[in-house]
Amino acid sequence: MTRIAVIEDDLPTSNQLAGWIRSARSGIVIDQWFTRDEAEAALAREHYDAVVLDIELGRERHAGVALINAINKLRQGTPVLVVSAMPAAIYRSIMKALDAWDYLQKTTFEEADFIETFLDILRTTQAQAPTTAAARSPGDALVLDPLWQRTPTWGGERINLPLTAQRILATLHQRSGEVVSYEDLFEVVKSGRNRDNVRKHVSTIREALREVDPQFEGIENVPMRGFRWVVGAGGNKRA
Repeated sequence: MTRIAVIEDDLPTSNQLAGWIRSARSGIVIDQWFTRDEAEAALAREHYDAVVLDIELGRERHAGVALINAINKLRQGTPVLVVSAMPAAIYRSIMKALDAWDYLQKTTFEEADFIETFLDILRTTQAQAPTTAAARSPGDALVLDPLWQRTPTWGGERINLPLTAQRILATLHQRSGEVVSYEDLFEVVKSGRNRDNVRKHVSTIREALREVDPQFEGIENVPMRGFRWVVGAGGNKRA
């Protein structure tokens, strides 16, 4: 059963968002939270398929930012749709940097816009989650969770990576031995779709893996083309 959290301190707005979600798809369980404290407690104990939240809760101007960080730490990959009165020109890029799914500025969108965005979230997350079992290649030290609910591990050690870097890592891993072009990697990068940004994410992945395995050399740079995952059995680089 799909479970959604709506985190909004204004009761009429919260009820409106909950009503739109119910009209978008039947059978959805909706939890409505009105403060940062109760939302954080709920996020720690419940699994949500998506979260709809405001940035400003009560007197806390950036409570939503703290909640997104908590979501990324607790359950990386849970899509977050931000609905806020803060100016989109300023906050959309900030929310993208935090790996929020999208940003809708209050008073500038209609019910149909919200429902279309919300349904897109559900369709995409369901398409990316064909199974709850962790994906692991035979003889490979890397373990990835296709639901993005658990941190990836290398040789049993947790790898601390932001969500975008996890998506790039998963793409390289799934196409082990192949050259994955920059253009293909642009498809999993929500913002900053350029080669420099992709290289920075790959550098972050290498650094994170070397924190748990100083000998890691499993991502090969293919000049002018992209990158290739070259890790074989035992985590050693293949010849």
